[in-house]
Amino acid sequence: MPTPENPIPENPIPENPARRLTENGSPLPGRLPAGGPGGPRGRLVAVRHGATTWSESLRHTGRSDIALEPLGRDQARAVGRRLAGHRFALVLTSPLARARETSLLAGFAEAEVCDDLREWDYGAYEGRTTAEIRVDDADWSLWRDGVPDGETLEEVGRRADAVVALVRRTAGDVLVFAHAHILRVVAARWIGRPPGEGARLVLNPATISVLGWERETPVVERWNVTPDDLFG
Repeated sequence: MPTPENPIPENPIPENPARRLTENGSPLPGRLPAGGPGGPRGRLVAVRHGATTWSESLRHTGRSDIALEPLGRDQARAVGRRLAGHRFALVLTSPLARARETSLLAGFAEAEVCDDLREWDYGAYEGRTTAEIRVDDADWSLWRDGVPDGETLEEVGRRADAVVALVRRTAGDVLVFAHAHILRVVAARWIGRPPGEGARLVLNPATISVLGWERETPVVERWNVTPDDLFG
């Protein structure tokens, strides 16, 4: 396993302007602050970590602790500016470095580590691209075929269910920093769909998604929104 590049700084800046209401900050599109703590139903605000060398080259990155590249660190700061001023009842992060660094640079140093938010364990396919895997198995699909020596879709689904249950027990909005595949499964389970329905929800680095409610029905309010997306 390669040594991760650009490790998390030992002494991160303790305060980020993105954590305060300022003239330079702008809230998430769709008036996110309206559903803050104290509302009847909290929402799950999901952030995928910023870019890494492996995400940029489309390599499956599960348990490998790859840190953010410079682009990813800039993306994390942009996420923080977009979330400026919103009060979250709880902030969670995957234990993996790329998610923790994203939360720190976005201004959420208080994020609590949640092991259920770690990425899918790709087993023998860790570090390989889909194109490389399909040299040996032309029709391979992660969502249909799974991975040798790694987690099954059902196992990932159980972790996603635990995250959903935790959020729904919390009074107020919950912010999570995690990874593409686990967050796609979380979204599917939030709306009551099988874990495999996450295959239909593409999720890019450093994007913000909101899982919420229409009355009593769980819904996907926003998905895969970049911090500067005017149409998000």
